[in-house]
Amino acid sequence: MRNISREEMDIQKEYIDKIYNMQDKSKIKRAFVETYGCAQNNSDSERLKGMLESMGYEMCDNTEDADIILFNTCAVRENAELKVFGNIGALKHLKRRKPSVIIGVCGCMMQQQHISDTIKTKYTHVDIVFGTHALYRFPEILYRALTDNRVFDTENEDGAIFEGIPYKRNDPPVANIPIMYGCNNFCTYCIVPYVRGRERSRSVENIINEVKEVASLGYKEVMLLGQNVNSYGNYFDEKVSFAELLREVCKVDGIERIRFMTSHPKDISDELIDVIAEEKKVCKQLHLPIQAGSDRILKSMNRSYTKEKYLNIINKVKTKIPNISLSTDIIVGFPGETNEDFEETIKVLKEVEYDLVFSFIYSKRVGTPAAVMDDVLSDEEKHRNFDRLLEVQNEISKKKNDAYFGRTEKILVEGVSKTNPDFMSGRTDSGKIVNFPGDTSLTGKFVDVKITETKTWSLCGEMI
Repeated sequence: MRNISREEMDIQKEYIDKIYNMQDKSKIKRAFVETYGCAQNNSDSERLKGMLESMGYEMCDNTEDADIILFNTCAVRENAELKVFGNIGALKHLKRRKPSVIIGVCGCMMQQQHISDTIKTKYTHVDIVFGTHALYRFPEILYRALTDNRVFDTENEDGAIFEGIPYKRNDPPVANIPIMYGCNNFCTYCIVPYVRGRERSRSVENIINEVKEVASLGYKEVMLLGQNVNSYGNYFDEKVSFAELLREVCKVDGIERIRFMTSHPKDISDELIDVIAEEKKVCKQLHLPIQAGSDRILKSMNRSYTKEKYLNIINKVKTKIPNISLSTDIIVGFPGETNEDFEETIKVLKEVEYDLVFSFIYSKRVGTPAAVMDDVLSDEEKHRNFDRLLEVQNEISKKKNDAYFGRTEKILVEGVSKTNPDFMSGRTDSGKIVNFPGDTSLTGKFVDVKITETKTWSLCGEMI
């Protein structure tokens, strides 16, 4: 791991200035950025947008108006990749009509050699391709594309930490704050360590400074991001635990809620559980992926824990924090999984009673060990099991939400509801989505809402 030097970042600032000075100030230049995948990708896109604005571009919400089009991609599942290829292909006609438009693809997909090679040979209308390791070099990459020709920057590099990139954040009240990058776990199904590199943590000082900055801008909640936040600081000369970092973030004035994701069960500590229980600012919500309920499959996944160990952690969390909201990730149809293995997963769902489950049918990732493992179940069986899992979990989620009926909850209003333009939407401390009648003047404020209706995935109420 290394820190990108100030001199290297200054070079990129020079490229930002060069592009800005190239612009015809009598004409507005626009940029369109579309993001796929996780919260970390969204955070990366905020930095891409920040750099683009520094270069003189305004953001727009469609490709037709854009002078530069960027797709920030995800490599975790096949569906996301197919969608990216479809959207890139559809831009071929736009490029013919508007040859000056710059089309770029970046992010995790591009860190896979077979993907970038495919774009290079089959999608010749794409001008720039760069991977996760080259994010900080985006100004240089764009300058080269504007002044020369196609640019491909997808070399694998040692993981690096870069600070000082401008941000264009999503509007308040919630700010994403990356605290670490990469992953050292090498679960057999996961492409992340190959496309985002090995684990490296930002310094406590830089994280706290960023949290203070967003607090000064009116953000009330931060989401601390990492592939495995529980191993934050493990490789510092003087180790700093994630729990210690959380306590420092709690000291920042103006920030009233703190969430984080994602936690790995093998690294969760009693100290972290105590912090969640004791610190009022830390939301009583924990996302703890189990992936499968069968010890045999967990071993094949290289998850480094057993079902018993996982359930012991859950029981400890529930004992210390009785009102905790729990969520998890589950993969259905992992290579080698039998119907008997799947039944073990169903048993976990019923025992833990998660508030929310993110479940997926296994998606083969080229370059991972699981990609060459043999299947036992047919596609039909996998889909049948997946549907059953949803049915079981939907009943549990509805039951958990029903317990909120008649309660008054403190809601941080995030914006207009996605399902009703006359309603506002926000979250409880436990992460429950609540929709209620209101107007945009409430955005960013805490309000008390009495829950009058419960649904499987959300709650409805009336502001008191």
